[in-house]
Amino acid sequence: MTTSASAATPRTPRQLAWTRRRRAVAKFWGDYSQNRAGLFGLAVLALFVLAALLVPWIVGEDALSVTRPAGEPLQPPSGEFWLGTDRSGRSVLDLILWGSRVSLTVGFAATFISIALGSLIGILAGHFHGWLSGLLLRITDWFLVMPTLVLAVALAAVLGRSLSTIIIAIGVTSWPTTARLVRAQTLAVEARPYIERARALGGGHWHVMTRHVLPNVMPIVLAQTTLMVAGAILTESTVAFLGLGDPTVPSWGSTIQAARDTGAVSSGMWWYILPPGIAIALVALAFTLCGRAIEGVLNPRLRSR
Repeated sequence: MTTSASAATPRTPRQLAWTRRRRAVAKFWGDYSQNRAGLFGLAVLALFVLAALLVPWIVGEDALSVTRPAGEPLQPPSGEFWLGTDRSGRSVLDLILWGSRVSLTVGFAATFISIALGSLIGILAGHFHGWLSGLLLRITDWFLVMPTLVLAVALAAVLGRSLSTIIIAIGVTSWPTTARLVRAQTLAVEARPYIERARALGGGHWHVMTRHVLPNVMPIVLAQTTLMVAGAILTESTVAFLGLGDPTVPSWGSTIQAARDTGAVSSGMWWYILPPGIAIALVALAFTLCGRAIEGVLNPRLRSR
């Protein structure tokens, strides 16, 4: 009886771990692909991300120049300018394409700060007890009852008008929801018997939090991430619409603000104010659909329904 060399060679723990991960990813994609709304959101999101990555080669930075515009100000849509021009004579379509880079950058960067901060505070508040947990919960409750937009606007007004300021303002004000969810999941994980066995075998706080708690809270963190990106993009657009964004960086919110200041609504210049609003709505919808689909795959109760 002969056996192949690959079958006779014992597999290392690292190879077994990678095999389990590949199977888990394949199973996740198989479940996710059955959700039509999630696939639609993923396709829309991929389209915007691709446009944001390729816009420097498709359009070029010269299209953003206000001193050498490509056309006349406030031209309606035509064969040359598919979505018309703005008050400076720049193509509205080019502004939307460049604005996708800003909005997606702010959305991902602010969400990373928010998720990292919320996950850290949530795990610490759920793992430790006593005064530390109480202090972290009181801080979380204070941020939770305060309006996120108001705090973001206040920070943006104090720190100055820049893209990094908006990212920091959104990131440090939108973490409480994640912290609450992660804390609840941490308490549920640490109530399981294998956590007691790990502690009995000498596992310290760092070992329990990083090796046992963190991998078990990652699914809910992943679902929360996709939902928070949509909220971060909406907040950035609102802050830019209020005039607190970087005036030198084109974004969807600043384009809507410029259209409002020009009187696009009263003058019937729909091509100036409607396309950036539709872009914001589509991206927010895409992230929301992806987040709901991921939550349905990772949550056994929702998957059974």
